[in-house]
Amino acid sequence: MDRSRPNETTSYDPASVSSGSSHQSLEEGSTRSAHGPSLPRAESFKLTLTLSSFTVAQHCVSNSDVCVFAATSCSSATTTSGASVIVAVVEGRGLARGEIGMASLNLKCPELILSQFADTGTYAKVITKIHILVPLEILMPDTTSEKGKGTKLFSLITANFPGVAFTAIQRKYFNERKGLEYIQQLCAPEFGTVLMEVQAKYYCLAAAAALLKYLEFIQNSVYAGKSLKVIFKGSEQTAMIDSTSAVNLELVVNNRDHRSKHTLLGVLNHTKTPGGARRLRSNILEPLVDVDTINIRLDTIQELLRDEELFFGLKDAIAHFLDIDQLLSVLVQIPKQETVQVAEAKITHIIQLKHTLDLVPRLRMALKNCNTALLKAYSTSLEDNGFDVILEQIKTVINEDITYLKGSLNMRTQKCYAVRPDINEFLDIARRAYTEIVDDIAGLVSQMGEKYGFPMRTSYSTARGFFIQMKLEGVVLPEGKLPAEFIKVTKHKNNYSFTIADLMKLNDRCDEALREIFHMSYVVICQLLSTIHQHIHCLYKLSDAVSMLDMLLSLANVCTISDYVRPEFTDTMAIKQGRHPILERIVGQQPVSNNSYISEGSNFVIITGPNMSGKSTYLKQVALCQIMAQIGSFVPAAYAAFRVADQIFTRIGVDDDFETNSSTFMLEMKEISYIIHNVSDRSLIIIDELGRGTSAEEGIGICHSVCEFLLSLKAFTLFATHFLELCQLESLYPNAENQHMEVQHTHSGGTGAESVLYTYLLNRGCSEESHYGLRAAEMTALPSNIIKEAKMIASKVSQQLLAKHHSDPGTQRQRAVYKLATRLLQTARNSRLDHESLRMYLKGLKKQYEPDYDPPPRTRNGR
Repeated sequence: MDRSRPNETTSYDPASVSSGSSHQSLEEGSTRSAHGPSLPRAESFKLTLTLSSFTVAQHCVSNSDVCVFAATSCSSATTTSGASVIVAVVEGRGLARGEIGMASLNLKCPELILSQFADTGTYAKVITKIHILVPLEILMPDTTSEKGKGTKLFSLITANFPGVAFTAIQRKYFNERKGLEYIQQLCAPEFGTVLMEVQAKYYCLAAAAALLKYLEFIQNSVYAGKSLKVIFKGSEQTAMIDSTSAVNLELVVNNRDHRSKHTLLGVLNHTKTPGGARRLRSNILEPLVDVDTINIRLDTIQELLRDEELFFGLKDAIAHFLDIDQLLSVLVQIPKQETVQVAEAKITHIIQLKHTLDLVPRLRMALKNCNTALLKAYSTSLEDNGFDVILEQIKTVINEDITYLKGSLNMRTQKCYAVRPDINEFLDIARRAYTEIVDDIAGLVSQMGEKYGFPMRTSYSTARGFFIQMKLEGVVLPEGKLPAEFIKVTKHKNNYSFTIADLMKLNDRCDEALREIFHMSYVVICQLLSTIHQHIHCLYKLSDAVSMLDMLLSLANVCTISDYVRPEFTDTMAIKQGRHPILERIVGQQPVSNNSYISEGSNFVIITGPNMSGKSTYLKQVALCQIMAQIGSFVPAAYAAFRVADQIFTRIGVDDDFETNSSTFMLEMKEISYIIHNVSDRSLIIIDELGRGTSAEEGIGICHSVCEFLLSLKAFTLFATHFLELCQLESLYPNAENQHMEVQHTHSGGTGAESVLYTYLLNRGCSEESHYGLRAAEMTALPSNIIKEAKMIASKVSQQLLAKHHSDPGTQRQRAVYKLATRLLQTARNSRLDHESLRMYLKGLKKQYEPDYDPPPRTRNGR
């Protein structure tokens, strides 16, 4: 069958592209999303390049050719703080429209992630995936924005990510053949099976080709052959949480204060390494759907909680690791230009690599007596002799006592003496010269102290080099001034920092000697790195092990702070005494707990109750517990069982604001439309207040229609509303169930005034409270005469509606028919009674509904 390529106009059947499973870590289903420090981009790169104006001769990994980027910025270059991921996206054309290819690479982690999947017209999957990656820049073919008319996907991406730089690249660079060549040449042998998964997935290969060529252009470096970790991720391996739901549930960002740690990530994050924090964030945004993988994680956490020696031993070992992903990223890149900064950086990286490898035996020892499958698997992976081979190769070149230290002067000394003596004669001479200069600097500062009688000492900073510091306490300066030869003086209280002309000259000589040392050390280290690259795969194993162990230790640590329980997975959601994990952390004590029960037989729960009674908190609590369970975490409850959700949707009302009433309603409709178009039978849906932005009649109508649609599905739905009319759905649909937040009324002994006590407890049935909006208004500064009149009018309106309800025999008869029909349907579907018992039950139903059902009188002809 002839399938089209991304740069061809012919088409193919999207269904013919199978969705393979990705190459995973030892713990299947694991995902990663970088959220490291921001990497500055070269400001000199112009965002508008054309064939006629700019041509860059590129040294490609495969061959030398000319790469021209026709790039156009459509958004601000100001990026999300901490973003370091570049994403390339391409969509099929013709009949293949909706088939999406994606490739992403974190500039701080040498992991190329490929995805290809079919998406709906809303492009929900691609928007969600990009949102999770926190992109620094998004690349798309220039044909998506031709002549100012962007495709729907282009318009959605630029609208959803206004603060992310967008770059349009000529379509010809989205070439699947080049993409496959890149992967064949760059993929580390350990991950070679990915070639079988992606060789027929033309769109993700095309995205990879454009991404790698662009990275080569902006970084001015190429990746070493056989050094990249390349994985393919299908969309079926994790649950989908759209970006709106992630914001509503405050999964990683607090809506009131972006710096606050009152988020699900803030509650669960006790990680010690940047890699562990990234992994936890990624898993929260993309929970697992494979029950076996989840249970493997839960087994591991259970062992960590039972074995204190294992828990604290691992915790102590993990805490000393640096950011392995970032270290790997710089190790596998080969710079095209050799500068002093590049040389110094490479020396630093080799020292950091030695420090990291020195920690591996300690981690092995901590895992020595583990029992669960996941810990044993990681223990086995750390037995790879590649760690010892790399360390031995390093020790042949690098001094054994060299290690990573904090402090710029300490690290400068480590870098200077990193390479062993007698390897390079000129390097030894340069180091002796450097040592002599440093000694001269110390002698000069000592002489100056003796000359002026001041307590001087030598200090160092990266920006200033060596300078002089002194602290004057009880010392009177002659004429109240420092000597004239003291220059570049800064003062903080009694602390003075300054330099002198001779010291500046010595600093220049010192820098010159260092440049020679770094250059000659760099030559030696480059030779060392060329031999290390062939064993680099073991470092990916280490990165995977450290980040996963760090995340699991963090999840175990949470259980030691709060009373959490291990969840089970069935076809029913059953939570006993569940608590809101974020609220529990905020208040510092256990909030009111509630039970939750949703099954296929009662999968649509309507929740009513007054304002401030706790409906929204309860809804978020259920969703957060579901996410915690699916990442393999224990949950805040006495008992918890969940049905795995493949998608989690939320429609949670924004703060009431009269000024944005209409726009709020439009937002409601868009969010509900998104849910309806993407829902599946295994979804979890949270809807909090729908239809409040329009009139009561229209709001009830919309809610009723939406509820009836969702009631026809097997998705688990929690629907909170103030429209008590929706409670009638329980009598119409057997899978609908009414629950309400209970309140208690108290009366003051002196004045007899009534007040409301919120219990925050969820009970069966519909709320019987009326005019609770007026009670909420009473708690504000609204004048009492307005409240009094509002109560009077509301009471009259209620009486009129009630009178109309009772006086309308047609409505009464119709309601009776609905109720009787529903009971008969329920009986027909679910009854296990014998014939006699069923006959007696039906007689009872007839007797119960006869008073309400008064058939219209017959006409003369009997009709």
